[in-house]
Amino acid sequence: MEKTLVIIPTYNEKENIEAIIRKVFSLPLSFHILIIEDGSPDGTAAIVKSLMQEFSGKLFIEERKGKLGLGTAYLHGFRWGLKNDYKYICEMDADFSHNPEDLIRLYEACEKDGYDLAIGSRYVNGITVINWPIGRVLMSYFASRYVQMITGMPFHDTTAGFKCYRNTVLATIRLDKVNFVGYAFQIQMKFLTWRQGFKIVEVPIIFTDRKLGVSKMSGSIFKEAFFGVISMKIKSWFQKKA
Repeated sequence: MEKTLVIIPTYNEKENIEAIIRKVFSLPLSFHILIIEDGSPDGTAAIVKSLMQEFSGKLFIEERKGKLGLGTAYLHGFRWGLKNDYKYICEMDADFSHNPEDLIRLYEACEKDGYDLAIGSRYVNGITVINWPIGRVLMSYFASRYVQMITGMPFHDTTAGFKCYRNTVLATIRLDKVNFVGYAFQIQMKFLTWRQGFKIVEVPIIFTDRKLGVSKMSGSIFKEAFFGVISMKIKSWFQKKA
């Protein structure tokens, strides 16, 4: 198996973090994990550190001071992964809304099928979301339709946060130009990858809402995504491809 990193951002995930780490390491393929920890007051970092000796050389943590946003957490992780020579770099939530077993399918879509970005998609085969209120399902689904309409991207799940990148994608995209911090970050990364002509595939997954902990979704995050997409598209008209 090629060297593969799974980045998991955390803020107040003490109920989930040990279980998600153990589940990833129980998979038949050998993934490494990087936790990007934003100063959780609930002791998430201490739990991760208590597991690092058991999983020496496979589990890592980068601690930041304060809640700095999902986008900056992943950018920090991308740079760390590139610096440490990982061929594939994955994104995953800590709360089991993303099934760790699907990491294998995302990895194989890149390694075996030759894609540069594999997206764990909730909407490529209808709507496969469990335990979300109908209002949130509709908001998410039509948000992706809105992004498709504005950007022209052909993907069903434009806001998905469960992904596997080939390192060449992250080395090509100018990460310093990625400026969104919430879920608009996920849209922007797909848009930049698509604009560069990389091969992208949607892998169908079942998304299950968290059972433990608290969702980080907020009105400001939604607002950033809604208006940011228009700004991103306009700016793209004046930008050259790398």
